[in-house]
Amino acid sequence: MTTPPAEAASLLLVQANVTGTLKLKSRDGDSIGTVHALMVHKGTGRTTHAVLSLGGFMGLGKSFYAVPFELLGYDIANDSYTITVDRRLLEGGPSWSNNAPVFDQAYADRVAGYYGTRAEVLAEG
Repeated sequence: MTTPPAEAASLLLVQANVTGTLKLKSRDGDSIGTVHALMVHKGTGRTTHAVLSLGGFMGLGKSFYAVPFELLGYDIANDSYTITVDRRLLEGGPSWSNNAPVFDQAYADRVAGYYGTRAEVLAEG
């Protein structure tokens, strides 16, 4: 039995939850949240997306945003990630608060389309 292409693509990514806190800052240096998880391609080991956590208080009311990993830069001096898009653009992007979406090819395409980045072809790695 063969796996349908959309299902096969969703099986190619694994969510690697981040232990501890990876701070997320705006390009202006303002603290805006944390990196909650990384989406890693099983075949290549390459990180394709980051799942960001914004808002909330004591774990309640958080919103999660998937962004292409290429939009993040690591700041060694401050041990934090910096996102290169404006916070308002980020907050208008694909997000969820309770039930995470299936991270398949269609969702990866939606994320890339929103941020204007190259679409990841998950089946290729």
